[in-house]
Amino acid sequence: MDISQTPRVGIIGLGAMGMGVARSLLRAGFAVHACDLREAAVQTIVEAGGVRAESPAALARTVDTLIVLVVNAEQTESVLFGENGAAAQLAPGSVVIASATVSPEFARALGRRLAGHGLLMIDGPVSGGAAKAAAGQMTIMAAGRPEAFAKCAAVLQAIAGKVYRLGDEVGAGSVVKMVNQLLAGVHIAAAGEAMALAIRAGADPEQVYEVICNSAGCSWMFQNRVPHILAGDYTPLSAVNIFVKDLGIVLDYAKKSIFPLPLSATAHQMFMQASAAGYGAEDDSAVIKGFPGITLPAPSAANH
Repeated sequence: MDISQTPRVGIIGLGAMGMGVARSLLRAGFAVHACDLREAAVQTIVEAGGVRAESPAALARTVDTLIVLVVNAEQTESVLFGENGAAAQLAPGSVVIASATVSPEFARALGRRLAGHGLLMIDGPVSGGAAKAAAGQMTIMAAGRPEAFAKCAAVLQAIAGKVYRLGDEVGAGSVVKMVNQLLAGVHIAAAGEAMALAIRAGADPEQVYEVICNSAGCSWMFQNRVPHILAGDYTPLSAVNIFVKDLGIVLDYAKKSIFPLPLSATAHQMFMQASAAGYGAEDDSAVIKGFPGITLPAPSAANH
């Protein structure tokens, strides 16, 4: 790939997803500039061939496309418009791919603010987990003007297996991600509840997992998260508090629409209960720890 003819890409946020995105772009031959509060994460990308940026503003001066992969709306606001924020330093016509899970209202307002700086935005939340991010096979739920997609087509191709174009108006991507997170959160909570019942009833958890994975009751989340429970390893890939936030977005939107979501509300309370008990920073499968009297395996040395 001729780097002189491809966008210089900046990434703010090198968590489980952002790290994989950065590596995918480097594999594809892009010049990758990275910024994160954790020096160790930035150093990992530098050692892989990326360039360190000391602040979002410094990064913005060097790139054509900026991917924001932080945790929430508050962090998105901070890295773009806070002290040393990126928005004021990006060249007019640059594209911001905003990939945090946020409310549709926030996404729409963000698009208007970026347009005021002469910038294009793709409302592009992502899904697929750390493994798919590392393989460049994420799903992106994207909305934005055609010229934004045209400018960063090669970037999207390098980081995603599927890019769903959901319209020209930002906010549409965040609506679909909100629906995805409703299902993801409910499925994780249901998996935790099912395994808690299995353990309480005296079933062999390993056998239950194998049977359910080959039966109609299986879901992707059950198949993906229950091994964390079986191993007793709650190293966070996606934390309990992520679903406190994401299901909160779902329920806030429903409240404004006066629309009932009973399963979402129950799942949200389950994650809230786990967080209140001190498990908020653990893997989201730790929602099972909210059930009383459940004996869980201790993490083995092989898991650490």
